[in-house]
Amino acid sequence: MGMIMTDQSINGHQENPPPLSTYVTTPLSETIPEHEQTDFTYEQLAKRPTTISETGLSAQLLTELLIKHIHTLHVATIRELSEALALSGGIIQVLVDLAKESALIENRQSSSNGQMRYALSNIGVNEAEKAFASSGYSNVAPIPLAQYVDIVLKQTSRNTQITKQRMQARFSDLMFSEALTSAIGPALNSNKPILIYGMPGVGKSYLCRNLNLLFGDDVLIPSAIEISGNIIQVYDPQVHIISSKEDEKTPADTLISLDQGHDPRWRLCQRPLIVTGGELTEDMLEVNYDAMSRTYKAPLQLKANNGILLLDDLGRQKMSPLALFNRWIIPLEERRDFLFLPNGVHFEIPFELILLFSTNLNPAELVDEAFLRRLGYKIEFQPLEVDNYKKLWFNVCEDFNLTCSDESFNYLLTTYHRSTNKPFLPCYPRDLLSIISDQVKFNELHNKVEQNLIDIAWKHYFVSQS
Repeated sequence: MGMIMTDQSINGHQENPPPLSTYVTTPLSETIPEHEQTDFTYEQLAKRPTTISETGLSAQLLTELLIKHIHTLHVATIRELSEALALSGGIIQVLVDLAKESALIENRQSSSNGQMRYALSNIGVNEAEKAFASSGYSNVAPIPLAQYVDIVLKQTSRNTQITKQRMQARFSDLMFSEALTSAIGPALNSNKPILIYGMPGVGKSYLCRNLNLLFGDDVLIPSAIEISGNIIQVYDPQVHIISSKEDEKTPADTLISLDQGHDPRWRLCQRPLIVTGGELTEDMLEVNYDAMSRTYKAPLQLKANNGILLLDDLGRQKMSPLALFNRWIIPLEERRDFLFLPNGVHFEIPFELILLFSTNLNPAELVDEAFLRRLGYKIEFQPLEVDNYKKLWFNVCEDFNLTCSDESFNYLLTTYHRSTNKPFLPCYPRDLLSIISDQVKFNELHNKVEQNLIDIAWKHYFVSQS
């Protein structure tokens, strides 16, 4: 599964870019003890700011965002600007007053509902164009780095203790053996990266994509973060799934109100699950600047914070496994990552995520023993036992609205699996039954798995050995 990186992150407007020696860092030593359960509500984690000071941002940066939005909208009301910047109407009114004092905006005729409208003056148009030339970012107000660090540490998945009971409750329908789930559970509690390996089709990626079921909660993802006037887009609709508890778009009237909900600059999402495979390059692990859109792109690990980052098909990336592991040495040991912007600004972010590696290759041939030791857990996936394979087969039959007799299933085992020594891989039931379903629809047959349909499915699924 490839990652689609959004182009909405950007360099904040700065008249004088910082020198290359600029170094921005936020201490990460004051972390929450592992497995300590917190009682934070989302409103307490990200309290709505009521003043410019409480946003953690400078009035200059906010004013630049304000005039950018007015430039795009041509004329705008306080309500429209409040929604565009995800800030309260009171803060927007203060910014409007400041912009008027600087002769950047001017009043326009009120709207039909009596709301005052604002437009840019000639000076404001020039300043907005300068701001766009410096930074293409024109979205909601960002979160300052210090606030981001604080909230990421508080909502870490390390606060959730994985127990055998939790594993069984969440994975009861996934057909994995007790031995396997008993190995995965302690590995998740270890806070160390996990390498899972085994032949193709044994369910490695499938299990990893379901690990978020263990946590069953939501986290706050910032729309963007601000570092020394530079803005990096973090929320990515391609990889972050909005929680069912939050509408896709916050109504403007709740933005103006201060008595309900969390800071709308954050999006309430399911814990992230980001998967990358053979397309992974070193650039995807660093902040990248798009000169055409004048935006900064967040690296994968920044988007995956408070969730899971799965590096699938290890050994098939464009970057070597050795280069990949070298990149992760400090983050894995210190739970923090060091990033830098092309203009020389360096900063530090929490590395609060579960890092998984998956491969079909022999781990000993990928990297040396020293790197394998750093991974902590190496878990081998095996084919299913016949009982679990049968249970999975009939579950998938239900998914395809097919019926199957024990006689037909035993025909599959005897005629094909045992005669060809094909292992009971969990990928086979869905793949074979998909072909059978196609045959049923095409030939207008009864929704029943017959032996002749198993013959056809096996023939078309496996390559002939003749």
